[in-house]
Amino acid sequence: MLEFDMVSKSFWTGTQRKVILDRVSFRVELGQSLGILAPNGTGKSTVIRMMAGLEKPDEGEIRRLCNVSFPLGYMGGVISKISARENARYIARLYGLDPDYVESFCRWLCGLEEYFDQPLGTYSTGMKARFTFSLMLALDFDMYLIDEGMPNSTDVEFNRKAGEILAERLRTTTIVIVSHQPEVLEKFARKAAVLMDGRLHMFDTLEEAKELYDYETQG
Repeated sequence: MLEFDMVSKSFWTGTQRKVILDRVSFRVELGQSLGILAPNGTGKSTVIRMMAGLEKPDEGEIRRLCNVSFPLGYMGGVISKISARENARYIARLYGLDPDYVESFCRWLCGLEEYFDQPLGTYSTGMKARFTFSLMLALDFDMYLIDEGMPNSTDVEFNRKAGEILAERLRTTTIVIVSHQPEVLEKFARKAAVLMDGRLHMFDTLEEAKELYDYETQG
């Protein structure tokens, strides 16, 4: 279970205080994947980083009673000066997993060929996204955090393989995904919420959440 208890978060923009969360409480139970709809600029990436423990709340408490992933696409856990192979083995040891397995899984899924043995600092944005997504799927998490869906990749084979693996994980793990596009959430979650003006409005279905989201963003 992942739980927010009266959590507040805000930033000073230089001219005003931007409120991301204002005393928000909710929980995500294992087995009940959640989609969060949020317009651009409302702080959806900040919220998912808070879920992962990468951002601290100003007030309140965040409880993680399960093994929660880092956000898909997050590059803070990898080291640009070393290769994907070295990164994969390093992260595997951090999580107590077999470095040989994690390395071979990532090498197979991301399909970077000879670049897998080159420093991450030489990668394009798309290559980095493919590697970090592969790394996330190689690790064993109870709950996966995804910011704006699949990584932007022009590699059709990677998209196919990664999509199939993620679909399989949906049957055994829990996913929390945030996006400004309702259609992105449809693939991952039935239960949904809307993040707006510092508040998180929870709904039993994506259809209900979409009604509020469309009203607020298009009305």
